[in-house]
Amino acid sequence: MSVMDSDSERETRRRQMGKVQLPSGHPGVKAGKIGVLIVNLGTPDGTDFRSMRRYLKEFLTDKRVIEWPKALWYPILFGIVLNTRPKKSGKAYDEIWNRELDESPLRTITRSQSDKLAAAMAGIDDRIVVDWAMRYGQPSIPDKLAKLREQGCDRLLVFPLYPQYSASTTATVNDVVFRELLKLRWQPALRTVPPYHDDPVYIDALASSIEKTLAGLDFEPETVIASYHGIPQSYFRKGDPYHCHCHKTTRLLRERLGWSEDKLKITFQSRFGPEEWLQPYTDKTVEAMAKAGTRNIAVMNPGFVADCLETLEEIAGEAGEIFHENGGENFAHIPCLNDGDDGMDVIRTLVQRELSGWI
Repeated sequence: MSVMDSDSERETRRRQMGKVQLPSGHPGVKAGKIGVLIVNLGTPDGTDFRSMRRYLKEFLTDKRVIEWPKALWYPILFGIVLNTRPKKSGKAYDEIWNRELDESPLRTITRSQSDKLAAAMAGIDDRIVVDWAMRYGQPSIPDKLAKLREQGCDRLLVFPLYPQYSASTTATVNDVVFRELLKLRWQPALRTVPPYHDDPVYIDALASSIEKTLAGLDFEPETVIASYHGIPQSYFRKGDPYHCHCHKTTRLLRERLGWSEDKLKITFQSRFGPEEWLQPYTDKTVEAMAKAGTRNIAVMNPGFVADCLETLEEIAGEAGEIFHENGGENFAHIPCLNDGDDGMDVIRTLVQRELSGWI
């Protein structure tokens, strides 16, 4: 048998796997498809008070996000936070809102990532159906799981879009998926994409992004800060690997670029509430560096696959203001990988790898 014949037979078998043979008179059943669901954190539907309150309520009642006992947390949440925070958060979102599509940048970018991934996977296996969801807000994970099931997906790969694992991000996405499957009599075979904080394709993409951005600046940063979303220290002490994953990403990135610890620093942002969070804090570090005489810096966000409130408003906006107000001169924000070629290469590579044996 020739190699060509062997390849042809394999292609025939592959296509036959996607067809369900039913006996005469059997009710129609859609099956044989492979679903890929990419999931990001979430987004409000609008910047108004009610939209923000609805989004924040879903987010801040998640036990994975706030681990305090309900008896302690809920009076604070419903008595103070949900009456004051929506207005402040809505104002922040309004500064970055995609007015053309009337949605947050995170929704715009995640949709584009899904569309581009679908196009890339179409040439690999025509049984693959790609879709996207948000852990909080719309489109929801339950709705998209139902849609994939209706399309005949009896194998499912869920991709929480977080390079570094944390119970408050990756785990809570998987929680929702698992809870939905509990409701089904006929469950799909399930896989989830593991953290990829140290994957060479991810490290190379980050390095490429840094090099391209710095090459386009009219100044040379003395230091580049890798700012990650923080978590409370108590979560780390309970065994959450997030802190270690962030440090490993940064170390590998330094090695890839040939930089020192002074050239590429690690910090943590977005702390909330009275607890001590992972340190050093991004805002305090930027302020201290400017006061100590650093004049040129750039900040990147390796833990975010798409630009959002925390990168555009908190870093590109607030951190830049802090730096300039305390004596700094030149500040640059290095964009997330988003739906660019490097970012999509990471997503496609990981999806194709995790589908091994199914395609």
